Amino acid sequence: MTRFVLKRAGGALIVLLALSVAVYALFYVVPGDPARLACGERCNPAQIAQVREQLGLNDSVFTQYLHFLQGIVAGRDAAGGAGLVVRCDAPCLGFSYQNDRQVTELLLERLPATFSLALGAMVIWLVVGVGTGLLSALRRGGLTERALTVLTLAGTGTPVFILGLLLLMVVCAHLRWLPFPTYVPFGEDPEQWAWNLLLPWVTLGFFESAKYARVTRASTLETLAEDHIRTFRAYGVGERAIVTRHAVRGAVAPVIALSAVDFGTMIGGAVLTESLFGIPGLGKTLIDGVRVVDLPVVVGVVLAIGTAVVIAGAVADLLYAVADRRVALA
Repeated sequence: MTRFVLKRAGGALIVLLALSVAVYALFYVVPGDPARLACGERCNPAQIAQVREQLGLNDSVFTQYLHFLQGIVAGRDAAGGAGLVVRCDAPCLGFSYQNDRQVTELLLERLPATFSLALGAMVIWLVVGVGTGLLSALRRGGLTERALTVLTLAGTGTPVFILGLLLLMVVCAHLRWLPFPTYVPFGEDPEQWAWNLLLPWVTLGFFESAKYARVTRASTLETLAEDHIRTFRAYGVGERAIVTRHAVRGAVAPVIALSAVDFGTMIGGAVLTESLFGIPGLGKTLIDGVRVVDLPVVVGVVLAIGTAVVIAGAVADLLYAVADRRVALA
């Protein structure tokens, strides 16, 4: 297991390094002049040339990338407001062109909202998806399975923004059961935090639960068809014990691995949900940064999303190995 963990950790570091190269090349090498974007429209050519020199943009691309990587590890000089070059502490992703704040500080401020959204949605998709999948597998061929299959297909085929708009129109506008969501930090008011995130949780959780229902159903049916299950039945083991001790356990491993990956993806991938419900998270920050061409913010969010996905993938491998020791020993 120790060798397995070290191997996965080393692989994750290599992927993160490759991600930093790809992101830097995409956003800093391909575009025109980062110095002009950093300095602003009011800067004259002399000021732009000075910022370019101070930021090391006249160096080779490889040297610039090493400077960028150094900032993440140990900090570096970066362009602040009005083209001024100031010290940026590690992990440095630069300063936002719009509000002259460190991108890292901005991301840490927005991360709790995205984390809250992803965590609540994960609880819903695990409870609803796994429960639906198990029930569908145990009621195979009956009316219950057909009804759950239709519900699963509806969840898969309904886009997030359509479901979100329907919930807002019906629950908030027509029935007025809830006010229109306004994000409240957990530390300020836990009850209002939960009520204002309820509709976003349901929107995102219902969409993802359809996938978990299919995975759980397939895993459960595969486990129930294995030879050792038939042996248990031949020896007179009760059906309830077979289901709780073996069928459910066989469906746990893929669900654990999939939920870890989806949670990491959700940290940066809930762009539509955050924009629809006005949640000030990483997804909405990315959209706002793209809209105003705030290059450091866009780069920072993309790196944060990629890092979350890579870490989640590594965690999924570890959880899968814990659930099934054959993975670690392979």
